Amino acid sequence: MRVWVYIDGFNLYNGIVKKTRGKWLDLLGFSRALLPQDGIERIKYFTARVQARENDPNQVYRQLAYWRALRTIPCLEIIQGHFLTQKKWMPLAASVDDIRGRMERGQEVLGQRPKMVEVYRSEEKGTDVNLATHLVHDAHLGQFEGAVIISNDSDLCEAVRIVKGELKRTVGVLTPHPESPSVELKKAASFFRSIHPGKVITCQFPDTLTDSKGPFSKPREW
Repeated sequence: MRVWVYIDGFNLYNGIVKKTRGKWLDLLGFSRALLPQDGIERIKYFTARVQARENDPNQVYRQLAYWRALRTIPCLEIIQGHFLTQKKWMPLAASVDDIRGRMERGQEVLGQRPKMVEVYRSEEKGTDVNLATHLVHDAHLGQFEGAVIISNDSDLCEAVRIVKGELKRTVGVLTPHPESPSVELKKAASFFRSIHPGKVITCQFPDTLTDSKGPFSKPREW
């Protein structure tokens, strides 16, 4: 089939990339390895610009280097959402576990409340909506014979159902969360498979690439 691939960047990263040495991932080679029988015509990569943190100020520069590498792929487009960071009070896990443990032992916990801590919480906004919108819009325009989504986000189910059921297009889902695959996405998709983590390691960019600005290299931390 003529296939367009829609990648939920952070879902992929947190699922099978984050804990590996495979962060310099060639998404075209990766897509071809996952779909060897199909022609990959276009890749849409949905992500958001990260923010510098005190414990990791260089993560912004690593991401920009990776985006630069992705832009050497002619058929790939980066579509950005955004992060919303705000302060929130949340229960301390240890105190919640302590109360739960005492309840299980039959001890009195009336009036006991977990300790609260104020944290910075970053939430990615727009990725799932952007992906769903592009998927349905492209299907209406007849851009592809088949679409493949790399994500495990069940919020995409309705878009998958519309494209598959109303527009009669094949929509497959490849989940980067093999240990907890989405049951809802599996029901909605034309086909559903888990991605083996080994695919990440074997589909890396060369350590040094060249674009219109000249040569550049994989971040040293990777």
